[in-house]
Amino acid sequence: MKEQKIIRVELLKNMLFNLILLTLIVSTFSIFILNQFNNYLYKSVDKEILQYKQQLENISDFVIKDEKTLENSNNIDDEELSDEELTSEVQKNIDKIANPRVVTILRDDKGDVIATSLSVKYFADYIGKNDFSKTKLGEIYEIKVNGKYFYRATTCKLTASNGDTYFMDILININSEKEMTDNFTRTLTIGTGIVVILSIFISLYLSKRAMEPIIQAYKKQAEFVQNASHELRTPLTIIQAKQEMLLQSPESKIIDKSEDIALSLNETRRLSKMITELMDLARSDANRSKINKAKTNMEEVAKEVVIPYKEMAELQKKKMTLEIKCDRELNVDKNKIKQLLVILLDNAIKYTEENDTIDIDIHNHEEKLFINVKDTGIGISDEGLKHIFERFYREDKARSRASGGTGLGLAIAHTIVKNHGGSIKLVHNKPKGTHVIVKI
Repeated sequence: MKEQKIIRVELLKNMLFNLILLTLIVSTFSIFILNQFNNYLYKSVDKEILQYKQQLENISDFVIKDEKTLENSNNIDDEELSDEELTSEVQKNIDKIANPRVVTILRDDKGDVIATSLSVKYFADYIGKNDFSKTKLGEIYEIKVNGKYFYRATTCKLTASNGDTYFMDILININSEKEMTDNFTRTLTIGTGIVVILSIFISLYLSKRAMEPIIQAYKKQAEFVQNASHELRTPLTIIQAKQEMLLQSPESKIIDKSEDIALSLNETRRLSKMITELMDLARSDANRSKINKAKTNMEEVAKEVVIPYKEMAELQKKKMTLEIKCDRELNVDKNKIKQLLVILLDNAIKYTEENDTIDIDIHNHEEKLFINVKDTGIGISDEGLKHIFERFYREDKARSRASGGTGLGLAIAHTIVKNHGGSIKLVHNKPKGTHVIVKI
């Protein structure tokens, strides 16, 4: 239960991290798109305002160009113009570049509205009430009229023919652009919300995928520790029991306790073998198991390993045959291949009875090595074939323990073959027995 709780907590942490990361990415991307959309949308409006302002300045007889222009001008008239005359003078210039989309507002030097091209009373009243700032000259800004009309605007400075200073606001209605922006923002917000909700499920899925190897490794490690503890406890218990029995009879002769001593030695050898195998697997898990490949004469290696087992088989009234067809030296780790053959032959001897046969075929196809070990022994079930390379797996545990098996041999064989970049599998040998197929 504690392990499950730890896994759930780590899964939740991983999911939250992925969710936050995905949300940040989606939100940043959405904000970037919205900014780009707004910039692009209002860029054309601002360009139109500035172009209108430039056109007005280019055709106007009263635009201030610079101080020297005013000093040298011969057209300055000290007579003061009335608002109507000034409006008429300005309107003549505006008519030359008439644009139905543009609204113009003429102000005096104090910022009070003199005239506007839009003949709507509330508009003029509203504009008049708005604060006017001379600091906005040449800048693009935004105003809101009557709570529902939006305008992009700029202000330019003008000088009438009599030398008086005036200001003109140039406005373009952007209600349609505002509506587009609002709709796009709403759509983008909804889309972002949907993506964030989907991110929850995506984060959970990604977290499970990311945690799956870790969970599997954790479960295998826990199972490995439990199995190793159990397997180590058995020989240690036997050795301890036998040693305690010997201590109870200190005056006994060795010959009288030879069976107890022999059993203790057998269990000690089994324990030593198991520890060696566990160390091999641990090195492999830590990627510290090195493969030292070199050109190897497989005929010599096979005979060196098989001959002792062949003699053992004859003593047990079993028949073992060896067929080698290797026409070249192969690039393999000699010691690891020896260990692989020992594991396969050791299993073949253990799980065969009198009069059974063991056939060993070793050959090559170009640079590839093929090892086939067939026996007519007790075989293995279909369910056993699914788990045969798992550590400590033994189909008949009582028989395996009696024969000195640890359930680690085929796991080590699988590791050796995998480190060589090959494959190993077990199939049924018809009509009975087991067939081991190795390709390296």
